[in-house]
Amino acid sequence: MPKRVLIADDNAIVRNAVKTFLAMEMDVICEEAADGCEAVEHANQSKPDLIILDFAMPKMNGAQAAQALKRSMPEVPIVLYTVFEVPIKIVQDIGFDAVVSKLNGDKLAECVRKLL
Repeated sequence: MPKRVLIADDNAIVRNAVKTFLAMEMDVICEEAADGCEAVEHANQSKPDLIILDFAMPKMNGAQAAQALKRSMPEVPIVLYTVFEVPIKIVQDIGFDAVVSKLNGDKLAECVRKLL
């Protein structure tokens, strides 16, 4: 049975690229959200197996979304997928399970596979 992955990024091209890439690499169903608020709402309804969050998004950024999601579904792994350098203290305090740079996107499938 395929795992469900929620991809939240304000850039539709990035969301589509990640969705296409993951679908080619593994048996997953990818869902999408365009901002942090939408990610939280969608995740609470669909209960994904893993969540990928961009850091800089409108309405609610990735850090805020991750905090809200960890409160409602602490067992679901959350991957921060960003171009920004995020201090490890912030990553740990928020509860991200992994960080993958958009500049090194080939590591994303490996990370998702490991967390699923």
